[in-house]
Amino acid sequence: MPSSQNARSRARERSSVLSRPEFMSLNQPLRSAAGSGPPEGRGGGARRSGQTKHPTSQPSEEAADTGSRDRREPGKMPEEDCMQLNPSFKGIAMNSLLAIDICLSKRMGVCANTSSSWGGCRSIVSLLALTGHGITWIIGTIVCLTRSNTLAGQEVLVNLLLALILDIMTVAGVQRLVKRRGPWEMTPGLLDCIAMDVYSFPAAHASRAAMVSKFLLSHLVLAVPLRILLVLWAFLVGVSRVLLGRHHLTDMACGFALGMLHFSLMETVWLSSSTCQTLISISTLSWSPFF
Repeated sequence: MPSSQNARSRARERSSVLSRPEFMSLNQPLRSAAGSGPPEGRGGGARRSGQTKHPTSQPSEEAADTGSRDRREPGKMPEEDCMQLNPSFKGIAMNSLLAIDICLSKRMGVCANTSSSWGGCRSIVSLLALTGHGITWIIGTIVCLTRSNTLAGQEVLVNLLLALILDIMTVAGVQRLVKRRGPWEMTPGLLDCIAMDVYSFPAAHASRAAMVSKFLLSHLVLAVPLRILLVLWAFLVGVSRVLLGRHHLTDMACGFALGMLHFSLMETVWLSSSTCQTLISISTLSWSPFF
């Protein structure tokens, strides 16, 4: 009998415990995932398991998106961000020569400014460079042409004038195509803008000096000392532009080569004396073949 009473008392206590407010949620049914409040007990355990699964699935989705984006955009990488792991020997040699050229040209620009190491000689070097300017030679050739009285002299001077015009136009065209700046980034002067000698490559003064010296050596009878001085003048004119910081060494070398090419071209298309006289007559407005 006492055991049955104890069992009844335990059942009442159990029923009374479940009826307490803090345990009321245990008697309620599980709410769906769309419910407003978070379930407790076993429902809370299900939510916690779902929460533990969500962070693990999110990085995997991000990794998948990143991998697909990397697969889609391999060709959109800019060239400056790409590193060439196996450069060619030609590229290495060209970059090395270009670096050496720039370094030596900057070191040789001792007259680039008045504050340079040879700044006191800047005016003398500038005067030497002026002797190889295109405007100087064109004006001098026209003056000599107006004072010449011989047909042979006029023939040589007319061809020299055409060679100077050819040199200026060719060098200006190449400079416009290459657009290489000098080693010291100087603003070109007024005479340089008139002669279209704005950029660095090739050196116009070097091209003109080489062409003029070769032209005079071929068509004038000069003594040996004068021939040596003429060759030395052409070389110093090209070097003077490097000393002034206007050109690189490679610009000067290519200018010399281009001047020799201009001389060879003029020798190929050399104008005869009669053609030169016709051009002189047209230029002086005294040509009257129809009268």
